[in-house]
Amino acid sequence: MARRRQALHRVMEQVGVDHLLVCGEQRAGTGVAWLTSWPATIEAYVIVAPREPQLMIMEWYNHWPLARKLARDTEVRWGEHRGFDKVLADLKARGAKRVGFMGALAYSRCRKLEAAFGELVDLNREYVRLRLVKSPEEIQWMRIGAALTDLAIEALRREAKPGMTEWELGAICESAYHPHGGITFIHYFLVTPMAAPEYCVPRQIESSRKVRPGDVIATEITAHFHEYPGQILRSFTVGAEATPLFRRLHDTAEAAFDAVTGVIRHGTTMQQIIDAAGVIEDAGFTVYDDLMHGFGGGYFPPVLGTKSRPAGPLPDMTLEAGMTCVVQPNVITPDQKAGVQVGELVLVTEKGFERMHRAERGLFRIG
Repeated sequence: MARRRQALHRVMEQVGVDHLLVCGEQRAGTGVAWLTSWPATIEAYVIVAPREPQLMIMEWYNHWPLARKLARDTEVRWGEHRGFDKVLADLKARGAKRVGFMGALAYSRCRKLEAAFGELVDLNREYVRLRLVKSPEEIQWMRIGAALTDLAIEALRREAKPGMTEWELGAICESAYHPHGGITFIHYFLVTPMAAPEYCVPRQIESSRKVRPGDVIATEITAHFHEYPGQILRSFTVGAEATPLFRRLHDTAEAAFDAVTGVIRHGTTMQQIIDAAGVIEDAGFTVYDDLMHGFGGGYFPPVLGTKSRPAGPLPDMTLEAGMTCVVQPNVITPDQKAGVQVGELVLVTEKGFERMHRAERGLFRIG
């Protein structure tokens, strides 16, 4: 926590900001949790200034006792359903001159701040830079998040069967890690018949559709431990061996994962990653989901697609040791009717990469 505050103070000094407002609401905006360990369940604002006490003003009253317990070296005040007005009053009392912000802030509130202190300084880009390379403590907590996420994959292999709904698949995941302190971030499922596929990427909302023999399931799962996540992506066949098409899709996805992680190391360029993923197009396939993205504290750069499905301009950056990224080849047919997904969270090291997960790789058969 001390290192984080010092890093924020350096950023503030560089841009000439004397007070910083870190904003979070409805669990959106990870900066509050990064700075205080409070996950911003509803609305929370943290005021940061060098040589001044750190203050958080938050809602709701029944959340206040736990926020005071979790927030580290931070005075925590209840906002009394007028928290932003209290923030404004406190900044005026402190004599703030130039105010910066990190996180999402409503336009009407930006206008209030600018009326009092002049133009705001948006430091969200700087926040992302601060979060890209993880500290040893963060990496250790992400290992816990990865282990909890692995439990969900193991439980699906053990317990999923024909006749279950997608909702029940989600329940299997949650019951695997929840007893050990894991909290759900996502569990997405693609369920489609291999003989007549009609969907190629895991869905963000589960349905009442029942799993049937001959289906393929692809899943993307993240459990987290105090805001520190794992992420794992695996595919399953149901009550049948993979058809030749789905075997080729999966073999290509595994080859792409190996090719991309094979070039990951400190200093890797974005073009090297795109070139490595060319095995997907060489096999006659493409992707739908992003091929790779930074993860842990947010969905961070580098966000990359492939040659046939770019994710926008290539980021002007190279990988750095200590970054955590998800490599997740969602290999699909060009007509977007069939797909699989594999991959997981990895740690970039000086000379290569390290798996954060221990779950077995492969195309699994259930039922």
